[in-house]
Amino acid sequence: MPTVDQVATLLERNGRHVTSRSRLKNNTGWMLRLESGQVVSIWDKGMVLAQGDGADEIQALLAEITGKRMPSKGVAHTTVFVVYGHDEGARNELEAILRRWGLEPVLLDQLPSEGQTIIEKLEKYRSAAHFAVVLATPDDEGYRVGHPDEKAFRARQNVVLELGMLLDLLGRAKVAILLKDVRNMERPSDIQGLIYIPFTDSVKEVSVPLAKEMQKQGFDIDVSKL
Repeated sequence: MPTVDQVATLLERNGRHVTSRSRLKNNTGWMLRLESGQVVSIWDKGMVLAQGDGADEIQALLAEITGKRMPSKGVAHTTVFVVYGHDEGARNELEAILRRWGLEPVLLDQLPSEGQTIIEKLEKYRSAAHFAVVLATPDDEGYRVGHPDEKAFRARQNVVLELGMLLDLLGRAKVAILLKDVRNMERPSDIQGLIYIPFTDSVKEVSVPLAKEMQKQGFDIDVSKL
C-alpha cells in the first residue's frame, strides 16, 4: 500500500510541490495539499484519491504507485461510495468484500470535509465513484406521534439523507441498498425501482446479487472471488 511519504515523493519528483500534510478526519489517513490547488488523500488502508481542478492528471501520476489507471472518460470504475450507520461489523464485512473484488470503497464520513456540508462533499466526490452501496441496518426506532404500537426499527436519519442524495447524483440503477431484514424493519423508501438486497446476519449472504448489480453497471468483478 502506498505511504504518504511515497506519494509526496512521487508528486515532488513530477513537479507537484506539496505545501502541507495533515491527518484525515477520524485519523484514517493523510491529506496532502499541492501548490497547484489539488488535494490528495491517502487512506491507511491503501486508497489514494486526488481532488480539485486538474485531479485527473494527478491521478494519472499516482498510477505509478497505485497500479490503478483512470479510464479514458475520467470515471473511476473501481471506486464505490459506501454509506452506513452504527453497524460497524456489517460495514467491515462490506469493505472487505469490495476490496477482495479489487474495488476501492469510499466511506463518506471519512472524506475530508474542508468546511463543506455533506451535500457539497458528495457533489465534489461525485466524479470519483460510479456506484454506491448503502447499508440500511436497524440502528434507530421510531413511530408516528401517538402510535407507539407502530414502533419499528429504521436506518439512521443520516443514512436515509445520504441515500436520497446518492439516488439524485447517481440514479437508481447505481445505488444498491443492503437491508438487514429483521422483524419490524422499515425500508428507507418505497420509491419504485430501488435496488433492495436483504440479508439476515451477514453481508456475505448477498455478495452474489450485489456483484451482479455492479456488473450491470460496468464493474469488472472476478466471479472466482465471490
